[in-house]
Amino acid sequence: MNTEMVMGLTGLTLEDRRLIETVSGQLQLWADVSQADVFIDCLLPDMDAAMVVAEAHPQNGVSLYRLPVTGEIALKENEPGVLYCLQTGESVIGARGVSQENVNIQQNVTPIKNSRNETIAALIMERDITDMVEQEKHVEVLMETTEQLGETLFQQAMTESKIPSLIHEGLLIFNAHGIITFANDRAYQILLEFGHTLKVLEANVNNLFSGSFAIDQIKEHGGVLSEDFQSGNLFIKIKAVGIHRGKHIVGGILLMRDLTEMKEKEREIMIKSAVIKEIHHRVKNNLQTIASLLRLQMRRSNSDEVEKVFRESINRIMSISIIHEILSQDGLDEVDCKEIFEYLTKGIVTSMRLNDHIVTVEVEGDSLFLNSRNASSLALVINELVQNAMNHAFLHVSEGFIRILLKKSENVMQITVSDNGVGFSPDSVNGGNLGLEICRTLVQEDLNGSIRFSNTGKGTTIALSFPIPEGEGDQVDL
Repeated sequence: MNTEMVMGLTGLTLEDRRLIETVSGQLQLWADVSQADVFIDCLLPDMDAAMVVAEAHPQNGVSLYRLPVTGEIALKENEPGVLYCLQTGESVIGARGVSQENVNIQQNVTPIKNSRNETIAALIMERDITDMVEQEKHVEVLMETTEQLGETLFQQAMTESKIPSLIHEGLLIFNAHGIITFANDRAYQILLEFGHTLKVLEANVNNLFSGSFAIDQIKEHGGVLSEDFQSGNLFIKIKAVGIHRGKHIVGGILLMRDLTEMKEKEREIMIKSAVIKEIHHRVKNNLQTIASLLRLQMRRSNSDEVEKVFRESINRIMSISIIHEILSQDGLDEVDCKEIFEYLTKGIVTSMRLNDHIVTVEVEGDSLFLNSRNASSLALVINELVQNAMNHAFLHVSEGFIRILLKKSENVMQITVSDNGVGFSPDSVNGGNLGLEICRTLVQEDLNGSIRFSNTGKGTTIALSFPIPEGEGDQVDL
């Protein structure tokens, strides 16, 4: 702090000067913490100006100033927030000003008051807002240019009616009184199809479409209004936009878009979707019928080995049936494999566990959306792995768990199926097991992936890895 400057300011007592000196001793700390330039200004007597009596700049940051400013004068026109604070004793947040080096700044100003509650100085923190001011100037220029361009086009349309009639949508322009001053050929066609046989030019927009686009209605909706209309097989969307000059609407535009073709395509898609859902439903019913027939055959068998083969075949059929069941309900092209696994594993465990066994299944991780073909292949793989665990992992234990974890990494899906069973022997993995051969074939040929088996010492872990087909993996909400 410049003590001589403060001593020279009249109206400050010894107590006031000591208080300013005490505050100035903390400036460097505040500057470093806030990473801002910090100042103390005192009001000059009989002047609409203030003097900088102390300053501090961030030691590890960027300062706005190249040279010291202690002793410089802050004028009201350059730093209005500082003068307002000193004169009223009120804090000012976000005041804009210009520094002694002609930099656009934003200031937070706090009064420094003595024991008599008198404002004796102002504490100021500053930051550079040059980029913000430049951006605002660009926006102002753009808005002004846009307004001038809009008004020019509007005036041309109102006077010369030279807007091309080649626009695909119907276009109407009306003035401040609602009188239509321009209509292109497509607008005439649409109005005729909707039964408006009156003369379009010089007609009032209030008389069209039951007054839905009257100027008062446009004003109530903030200058923009949109509605759909139907006449027979014709569907159109009409959007009304008010043209403003200042705060007043001086006219507007009606843009009429023909949605007939789009609506027809939507109807065709709905029909196709219903047909596809019905196909999936029938496939599901057929698969469940086959499974029921196999169950009847299984119950007639007296051989445990034959019953095991039947049960495994039934589970394979039901794993595919579940996919078609979900597709028949949702009508989607893709299914969430995580949801499939939850349905599938519960059914397998329920049908295969022994009476005294308790086996829990957990399905965790990321959702994975695949088309029906890839989902069916993956469901069959999970079916075989869970069946294999139920057949071999828990023979000598009464309780067990199976955990399925799905994890996405960029465009690759990693799925691990682990259990806390007895593990496996290399011979059982390398040959002779039909279920594991099915898994290898489906993962490598259908999913273009790899499968790896490992003994963890506390059970078995099977790791699947395959690329997610392009366009699949994440569901997109439309």
